[in-house]
Amino acid sequence: MADDPSPNTSFRRRLALLTAAGLAVRVAFLLLEPKAQLAGDESTWTTLAFRGVLLPRHAFSPLKSPIVFYPPAYPYFIAAIYAFVGGLTAVKWVQAVVGALLVPAVGRAVSLSSSARAGLFAAGAAAFYPELVWFSVHFWSETLFLVLLWWGFERLLAAHASGRTGAAVAAGLLWGLSSLTRETALYFVPVAGLWLALDGRPAGGAVRRRAPAAAFVAAAFLSVAPWTYRNWVVFHAFVPVSTFGAHSLWQGNTRLPLDEFYRQTDSVPDPIAQYRLARERALSDIRARQPLWLLEKIRVEVPELWAPATHVSVLLDRNAYGPVGLTSRAVIEGIMIAPYLAILVLAVPGLAALRVTSGRLLLLLFFVYYNVLHVVTYGQDRFRLPVMPILFLAAGEAWTAWRAGTFPSLTPARRALLFGLALVVALVVLPGFL
Repeated sequence: MADDPSPNTSFRRRLALLTAAGLAVRVAFLLLEPKAQLAGDESTWTTLAFRGVLLPRHAFSPLKSPIVFYPPAYPYFIAAIYAFVGGLTAVKWVQAVVGALLVPAVGRAVSLSSSARAGLFAAGAAAFYPELVWFSVHFWSETLFLVLLWWGFERLLAAHASGRTGAAVAAGLLWGLSSLTRETALYFVPVAGLWLALDGRPAGGAVRRRAPAAAFVAAAFLSVAPWTYRNWVVFHAFVPVSTFGAHSLWQGNTRLPLDEFYRQTDSVPDPIAQYRLARERALSDIRARQPLWLLEKIRVEVPELWAPATHVSVLLDRNAYGPVGLTSRAVIEGIMIAPYLAILVLAVPGLAALRVTSGRLLLLLFFVYYNVLHVVTYGQDRFRLPVMPILFLAAGEAWTAWRAGTFPSLTPARRALLFGLALVVALVVLPGFL
């Protein structure tokens, strides 16, 4: 599949139209969605915004905030809008606008790493993908995290293409902010920096290649460092962003029943003592499960991460929308899951035929990294959202190639890859329908 030329005026115009369409869909959903009670982590995030940011004696002061278990960016995001615009409804409106900004981020990132045609397909998928629309008007950190992360990817790929240090600094700042929204992004920074430093283009020499890489890594870590220092000052411990990572690692590897796990964690009131306990118990439980630990985790967590399921089903189970009939529920779940299955069907042959270029390599490395991360901790269907744009890319390449009649003949090795990917997807997805 040959790459398209650089994005031109036509690409930018179409991307702007898709962005406007994505915004219109989110606004329409905000206006038409049935009233829903706060459920799951929604009440946690809003409570953190009030008790952790707005209500302390010195509102918005990090030194007076008790936030340490969760990353701080999303509670501050909610609190800032609530304080300066007014009301949680205003937060939803702002978040709908922010959510629409994912469309150009994904479109530009995919065009820079793959092709303009795939970029437009991916942007269209980001505009209308039901889960992304749903999360954009609910109080979860997914929307803010994805927008920051994918604009970080876009600026990083732009720095790679141009060699500009300014673009690399912007990428680092965005990456740091995304890490303050969800810490999982932080530990990919060294990989992304190394990828940028090892850019294979002969022009400019090693110094020119390494300067943007160093600027990216420095900007990312310096944007996180003030919060790390705040944690040291307030809690007298080295906590890069939050203590949630150690908690997740223990939760994903313990054999304790969930109720007992929470009883043991809650029995330690001090957050740093709880952090250290979780870290020690997680490592102990991982050692105890050797040598089959990794195989067991892959068997359990990969289906949880990639199952044909949606977080909306969890809220339906909790009656967040009130009683919902079986027919209505089936329709809702079909609307949410069908696009996911369609993307998978297209992405499998797209991945099998995909030629690995430098930009695509970065995205594939992140895809592998994110899967490994959630195998080591634990998987949920909503955790796959940050890497769905990578599947949008593969699906877009397959779709545009088929439409143009240019889908390449697969070599024996790539046919084996296609068969292997199809088998993995079938093993992961089909049990979800049984």
